[in-house]
This record gives sequence, C-alpha cells and structure tokens, in this order.
Amino acid sequence: MAGNEKKPPLLEVIDLHTSFTTDKGEVQAVNGVNFVLEEGKTLGIVGESGSGKSVTAYSIMQILEGNGHITAGKILFQGEDITKYTAKQMNIFRGQKCAMIFQDPMTSLNPVYTVGDQIMEAIRIHSDKSKQEAREAAIEMLKLVGINDAERRMKQYPHEHSGGMRQRVMIAMALASEPWILIADEPTTALDVTIQAQILELMQDLQKKLNMAIIIVTHDLGVIAQMADEIVVMYGGRICERGTADDIFYRPAHEYTKGLLHSIPRVDNMKEKLVPIGGNPINLLNLPKGCAFCARCDEAMKICIEEVPPELRMPDGHLASCWMNVKNHNYVEVSEDNE
Repeated sequence: MAGNEKKPPLLEVIDLHTSFTTDKGEVQAVNGVNFVLEEGKTLGIVGESGSGKSVTAYSIMQILEGNGHITAGKILFQGEDITKYTAKQMNIFRGQKCAMIFQDPMTSLNPVYTVGDQIMEAIRIHSDKSKQEAREAAIEMLKLVGINDAERRMKQYPHEHSGGMRQRVMIAMALASEPWILIADEPTTALDVTIQAQILELMQDLQKKLNMAIIIVTHDLGVIAQMADEIVVMYGGRICERGTADDIFYRPAHEYTKGLLHSIPRVDNMKEKLVPIGGNPINLLNLPKGCAFCARCDEAMKICIEEVPPELRMPDGHLASCWMNVKNHNYVEVSEDNE
C-alpha cells in the first residue's frame, strides 16, 4: 500500500566520484563515497588534509572549482537526485534546503560590506522579504546565535568582530533561510579551544530549535566526539570506517582510524607518547590498486597492495574496510535479506 511506503532519507550519497582535471592528470578526490543523513541527525566526516572530506561537502553543494566535476554517483535529497538539477534549482537548494559554513569566516565575509548588509542579502536572495523585513530577520538571527547588541553589530564590518563573533555571523547567514541541512566545513579551525566549545554548543542548540540535520567536516576527532550521531572516517577519497562515536573511539577496526587515535592526546593519560602516522599523504594523481592507506600501514599485507578491501560489518555492528579484519576473522557475515 502507498501509505506504508518507507520515507526516503533526508540526504543520501550513493557511490559519489568527484575529480579535478589538472595539467598533470585527473585527481580523483572522492572515489566511491556512500552515506545517509537523517532529519535532525549529525554526521561527522573526519580525515587528514587531502582525504576528500571537504570535496565531498562541496560536491553536495555543487560549488566545486571550475576544473572539478562529479564523474559518477548520485546525491539524493528526499529521494531526488540533485546532480541532475538545473542551475536555478541548485540556487534554490543552496540556502533554502542546504547551507554551508566555511573554514575561515574572515575570507568568507566581504570586508567592504557590513555584516548586516551581508546577512540581509542572504535573506532577500532566498525569500520575498522587503528590505525592512530582511533587516528585522537579520537582527533576530544575530540574537539567535548569541550576539549581544545585535542592532549595533549590524552596522559593523567583519574586521570589527573577533574570530568567534565572525563565526557566529557566518552561522547566522547560513541559517537565515532556515535550511534543512547545515554543512560545517572545519567550523572551529581558526578558533581557540574555549570559543570552539561555544560554537559547537551553539550549533547543537540551534539544531534542536530548528530540527535541522548537520554534516560537520573536520580533521579533529575531538571536535565531534560528543556531537555526531555517526562518524565517517575518510582517507584517499574513500571511506575507511563508519560508526557511532563509541565504535570509532573504543572499537576502531581500520588501521588508519587507529593511527588517528594514537596521534591525539588523551585527557585520562597525558603521559602517553603520541605516535604520528608515518609516511607521506597519498598522491591522488596515482591511486594505488588496493587499499589507499597500505603504503603507510605497519600491518600491510600483499593483498592490501593488490585489492581494495570490502566494507565489512564488525561484530558490534559498525562498518570498516580493512583486510586485517578478514585476516583476524573480525567480522560477521550479512545476507542481502538482512541488511
């Protein structure tokens, strides 16, 4: 019966491939990424520079550089493939359905316009509000993100705000049209630890008030430890592992994830020596035939060089793509009927 049909997820990325054409060849920045984002949930995408996490986010928004293009796969918003959208449809999707906060608010905000003008512009582009209505809405948004004396702040320029305040302005701009999805690309990179915590807490509070879904892209596992419902770990344009924070932090099943965890300090054992991941980041112009991480992995076997590991379900239910799990029989067989 039609009434019993399962509702599609808010956002579903299926076998996404994104490449950049360069003088030296094709850079395969995203190489077969899959994930699902449900309404009101938070997905964390983690990985070092060059892992493909930001390009995945830019592919969803379709704001790639001129030499970048989606070569395969689908991006479904409520079951509809937005990779087939026209430019006009994408303009509606950006802002009204999905908005983005970029890494550095100082370079994302226009230095010659007041923050009020920039928020009002975002509101008027995506709605039919008058200038006065947009001004009132902008003031309310600034108040919502915790900026005091919002009317005075409206008249100020970006350089007159601190780093934390500028990031709050960026969040206000992104949320001005009440999007269903907020993508935050390294939202706390340029901020000190205290302000980082405030910004993350603000995003969680706004998520509850607006019931929006969040994709947070970061190189810092600590940033999303308490925030993400699901964490996706990426390396070399591929997903290594996915699961809850408990799965990733306490039961890592991919050697790259283990390397990331060994390279960050632990509050409960500050005397423990940090172990950096050896070797050099992968060359995306020349991807290996097998596992992308094998050249830097201390546990690499012959099969790692020759074949891409399948994504297997661990005994606790989370997923990882590492041949070590096959060697150690650390996975469960899942039939297609039970997936």
